[in-house]
Amino acid sequence: MVKVLPSLLASDFLNLESEMKRMEEAGADIFHLDIMDGQFVPNISYGIPVCEAISKKTNIPLDVHLMTEDPEQFVEEFRDMGVDYLSFHIEATPHAHRLITHIQNNNMKAGIVLNPQTPVKDVEYLLDIVDFVLVMTVNPGFGGQSFIESGVKKIAELDSIRTRENYDYLIEVDGGVNDETARVCREAGADLLVSGSYLFKADNTKETIDKLRG
Repeated sequence: MVKVLPSLLASDFLNLESEMKRMEEAGADIFHLDIMDGQFVPNISYGIPVCEAISKKTNIPLDVHLMTEDPEQFVEEFRDMGVDYLSFHIEATPHAHRLITHIQNNNMKAGIVLNPQTPVKDVEYLLDIVDFVLVMTVNPGFGGQSFIESGVKKIAELDSIRTRENYDYLIEVDGGVNDETARVCREAGADLLVSGSYLFKADNTKETIDKLRG
């Protein structure tokens, strides 16, 4: 079954603990945390202390998406706070294969991220070792953007490669995910759906998660 990942970037930061509890009670599977450094993307989000606080207030898995330069520097810190999934952008490091192995050796699932401009072929050499691929269906850096339709082709391509080569990576999608785009992504082969503004602004959170999950 498809899993739903609330993106905490879209939450009310002044009431973060209650927002997390609301999502947990509605059936959220994993919390998604976007880490931005203002360099790799033109925005700054929350840092290590906030992530540590989040990790102490939930028992569901944490999925950290590094939108940073030099992503290697953060692996041990996220391991120590119990993060389960850790992904980085192929453009952020010249040593992607080594970083994936390093993340896995630190007992986390390793993911590679595809920006809207990044073709699947740029990461195809990693697909036999990576645990998941995160397809961005918006340009990273800000929430509330519109879904970029070309991302669906990448999802389908990744699903086709996975089937053909008998790989077992998961396909995650982040950006503009609502009940309509979620359906298209599921049909293309997505396993994990990140939703921010659409989910946190919903009147009925449980019903919305159920719709996303399909």
